[in-house]
Amino acid sequence: MNERIDIKELHWLLAVTQNIDVGIVVLDRDLQVQVWNTFMENRSGVIPFEAIGKSFFELFPELNRAWFSKKVDNVITLGTPAFTIWEQRPYLVRFKNYQPITGQEEFMYQNTSLFPLRGTNNQISHTCLVIYDVTDVAANRHQLLNANRQLQKLSSTDRLTGLNNRGHWEEALKQEYARHSRYGSQTSLVMLDIDHFKHVNDSWGHQVGDQVLQAMAEVVRAQVRGADIAGRYGGEEFVVLLPDTDKEGARIFAERLRTAVEALEVKHEGQSIRCTISLGVADLSKPSNGYKALIEWADQALYQSKKNGRNRVTVHD
Repeated sequence: MNERIDIKELHWLLAVTQNIDVGIVVLDRDLQVQVWNTFMENRSGVIPFEAIGKSFFELFPELNRAWFSKKVDNVITLGTPAFTIWEQRPYLVRFKNYQPITGQEEFMYQNTSLFPLRGTNNQISHTCLVIYDVTDVAANRHQLLNANRQLQKLSSTDRLTGLNNRGHWEEALKQEYARHSRYGSQTSLVMLDIDHFKHVNDSWGHQVGDQVLQAMAEVVRAQVRGADIAGRYGGEEFVVLLPDTDKEGARIFAERLRTAVEALEVKHEGQSIRCTISLGVADLSKPSNGYKALIEWADQALYQSKKNGRNRVTVHD
């Protein structure tokens, strides 16, 4: 009677092993396959008859032999399970992703478990590898991270020009001011204004004015370095924060930007619209009582450029 129950239970266990929606592989001490369930057959394309008796590395040559062998050795020696998670290692063995909902993922993301199997003599002679398909979890995490990145970008970007909005570049200026206060690093701010921009809006309309602002933003983007922070101050005014740059370096940058804008040509209905800019430059070479002083100094220099005829660069003394 007990023998019949054991046989029946073994039959049930084999049925569960073959139909469960996880990969199950039993390996001997030489890492040769002893059990290869339906999940593994369907994902790898290798039938059990071809897999059993073969080295796991022969079936998956891309697997890091030294790393996996050491992991199995630890499981056998210590008699304790081991695990991998997809955040640290996206997959153990590379399978294609066939799930329709997460079809945009190139491969199956996997969590795995390795645990020891004891024989009737209580000795560990085999290990069982369990592979879990967690592609849906990984895909949802990636979508969430992408959405958060998009939200972060939207929260820091001026919608019209694509440059940094005032909140973002002013926060960056605060950080640069703190760095200057602590380490004596140099920082400059360039403030610029499109000359007679009201005339553009009055003559061509605000939609064309928006095109001019967008073209201006492209010129600014083309001139800045990777560490520089370009932003919109408001209306037709822009700023560029130049870390580790004194006012002479900022003046050279501002002059280069002024020349580039002077050469800018915006086409509308077969006609050409040209603009110039006035610029003000300031740095932190003299004592100040806060980061806003740099904005004020650059603004004062910008006012002088306008007062002195526009289309010029003025450095705050």
